Amino acid sequence: MSIDFDSAKLANPFLTAEHREWQKQLRRFFDKEIIPYADDWDEAGQVPGELWHKAAQMGILGLGYPEEFGGTNDGIDIWHKNILNEEMGRMGVGGVAATLLVHNIGLPPVIHFARASLKQVVAPQILSGNKRISLAITEPNVGSDVAQITTTARREGDFYIVNGSKLYITGGMNASWLTTAVRTGSEGADGVSMLLIPAELSGVSRTLLDKKQGWWCSDTAAIFFDNVKVPVENLLGIENQGFKVIMHNFNAERMAMAAGMEGAARVCLIEAAAWAAERKTFGKRLADHQVIRHKLAEMQRHLYATQAYIQAVSKQIELGHEDAAAIALLKVQCSLTMEFCAREAMQILGGVAYMRGSKVERIYREVRVNAIGGGSEEIMRDLAARQMQL
Repeated sequence: MSIDFDSAKLANPFLTAEHREWQKQLRRFFDKEIIPYADDWDEAGQVPGELWHKAAQMGILGLGYPEEFGGTNDGIDIWHKNILNEEMGRMGVGGVAATLLVHNIGLPPVIHFARASLKQVVAPQILSGNKRISLAITEPNVGSDVAQITTTARREGDFYIVNGSKLYITGGMNASWLTTAVRTGSEGADGVSMLLIPAELSGVSRTLLDKKQGWWCSDTAAIFFDNVKVPVENLLGIENQGFKVIMHNFNAERMAMAAGMEGAARVCLIEAAAWAAERKTFGKRLADHQVIRHKLAEMQRHLYATQAYIQAVSKQIELGHEDAAAIALLKVQCSLTMEFCAREAMQILGGVAYMRGSKVERIYREVRVNAIGGGSEEIMRDLAARQMQL
């Protein structure tokens, strides 16, 4: 029995030779620069800073961003991005992708909604790996219901005075800028704005949240704002219309998570199949027991269905027909597939999968953050139901 990362995937008819070459380049880079060290990074709770510069040189950080800021946008499509996130999933260490690629949720609001002068200051520094940026929306008492945020930004002349706090902010400890949701108006979505807050400003403080179930090497922060003076020029978009800025980001984030989750689920099948081929019980290989063979077949069935769904939604996006409901349900499909494959792999591997250092053990722990982050499964289902006008 031989299953590898490529053979465990449904053939994708939409990939070109250029896409496949991109995958080869990424795989060589990850196999040399990340995978041999990722376990140690996760145990240590941090990724070395030089990885950002290496990723920038490889074209990972700038993928899909305008060339004027140091990105690579010419000819880049959804398939290039999917391949990147699948290969990240292949590592089996989700915290690496979470921290290395967090700019993909923090930077787009700047690219699309900031003043030209602010873009020129921020974007090249991020895409070169010299500085980092994070997205700060979640608060101690506000998660998925973004319209209820309480962090305030009061206009005083040429500045906003920001007070409040944010929680569970991925990459927040090492970010130079925080793309932050604030309340500038009345209650509800119509009073929300987005500000780019330099993290070194007086009144900004951060606390590391390091007692996490997973994503150990991805820094997570609680961030506090105490009368922080932010220039009005750092407003992203129009005052009190920040909800549009936030929503603009979500589909791309969910597509990235979907591809990464499918990749991690595939790793579970590969690890389980390899173990089943070697481990013997009751005088024969695990793979020769029907119950184990059926588990592996069910894992593959879930993966095929998920891969086909990703391909269908990605093709819609390529054709310019982005469907928020389809993307939301795709994220649910992928987190459920990841959970199913991780659980079944745990059962097949048994005790060895319960020990730290096992890819399956780590992926099993990381299921929950994927099922919650970027919009929980419950919120995703409700978003789709609203689209159906139920």
